[in-house]
Formats: sequence, C-alpha cells, structure tokens
Amino acid sequence: MISVVILGSGNVATHLFKAFNKVDSININQWYSRRIDAITSYKNDVEIVDDLTLIKDADVYILAVSDDAISELSSQLPFENKLVLHTSGSVSVYDIDKKHKRGVFYPLQTFSKEAEIDFEHVPICIETIDKKSYPIIKELALAIGSPTKKVNSDQRKVLHLAAVFVNNFTNQLYRIGHEITESQGAEFDLLKPLILETAKKVQELSPFKAQTGPAKRNDQKTIRKHLKLLGNQHHEAIYQLLTTSIQHTHGRKKL
Repeated sequence: MISVVILGSGNVATHLFKAFNKVDSININQWYSRRIDAITSYKNDVEIVDDLTLIKDADVYILAVSDDAISELSSQLPFENKLVLHTSGSVSVYDIDKKHKRGVFYPLQTFSKEAEIDFEHVPICIETIDKKSYPIIKELALAIGSPTKKVNSDQRKVLHLAAVFVNNFTNQLYRIGHEITESQGAEFDLLKPLILETAKKVQELSPFKAQTGPAKRNDQKTIRKHLKLLGNQHHEAIYQLLTTSIQHTHGRKKL
C-alpha cells in the first residue's frame, strides 16, 4: 500500500483526493491546507491539518498547489529525503527543494470542482530526477486507472502550452460563441453536437486534415458577412486573427 499526504485544496487536490480515496492500494494519511476551511467538508474521510509541523510520515507527498507556491512550500516541509511531487505542467522539477527526492505527477486534464473526472481518461505525465522513484510514481497513477507517460521537462512544458491552446483558449471561444448566440436569442445548446463532433474528429484525423470552414475555403464573401455581423471589435479581432492563421496554415490568401 502506498501512503500519501496531499498538500493543497484547489481543483487538482480535490480530484486527486477523491480518486485516491476510492483505491484500496492507496492510503491517504493526511490532507494539508493552510486554508483548512476549504477542506473541512472532508474531515470525516481523512485527517485534515493546517500546520506543517503536524505532517505525518508517508511514502509520497503531493504538492497540488499554485505554481508560485511550490518552491516555498517544499522548502517549509519539516523533513528531508522523502519523495515530494508537484502537479504543475509548467514548473521545473528543480523548483522542489533539493532536500527532497523530487518528481512531477502532472495530470494532463482540465479540472473543475463541480465536474466529475474519470481518471481512466486522464494521462499522468511523470518526471523524476531519481530514477528509483519512477516505479512508485507510476504505481500511484496506475492505481487510479490513469495511463502514464514518462516525459522530460521540455516535453512537459510544451504539452502544458499546447493544453492552453486546445483547452483554455478553446473554452474562451465557446464563451464568445455563447455571447454571439445570446445576442439574437439563439440557443447555444444547438452548437453542442458540433462541439462534440469536432472533438471526436481529431481522435481520428490530424487537426490539419480536420479543418473546415470559410477561412480554409477562402470564402471571402462569408468572411465579410461574419465580420459585419459581429459588431464587437474584440470579437472581430479574434475572428480576423484566427482566419489569418487558418489561411496561413492552408496556403490561402491572407485577409
């Protein structure tokens, strides 16, 4: 059995707790947060603390905290030579204090506390300095059903960057689409099958081959109609930028 202490109370920490708590081969010794009120609802399921001096012994300590807090928190831990992992996509493994065995347990997924997550569909990107630590990190991921991938720092950083494009930026485009439909009383829900089909398509095709639409066709008449219809300079700028990007990718004439 792998013993774990979780540090942090955000979205990732909460979903990791829920996943670990379902598995017999993982024992959550403690859950730490300096904002203990954020996790008091779990006090009947696990021991919760807000004092680092009370941290118990464990096989693995997972820092599921903000990127800026990783370095300082790791240096404040009142022990050394223990396996300490962070969950960030962009922070160096070397940001963890060198008194520890250092590694990364990066779940490549978007997390919201309100949305349930099936970790069978959450790849865990693993990075470690000490090769001897790799098996236990992989075992931890496999225990919750996650596929694993060993990555280096450069690969992890570009995966995180790409994730911002395919998730955060895409979600903002959903938001703009929602604003556009609301402006004329149309139903955004009618676009949801299209959203799902677009995501499904890139499971089978490359994004290059999956691209459709007026920008790829260089349909200038439709493009002009869309720009006139938008009536919002911010949205127009985004439309023009993405149209130009698609045309550049597919060898079409730029706007």
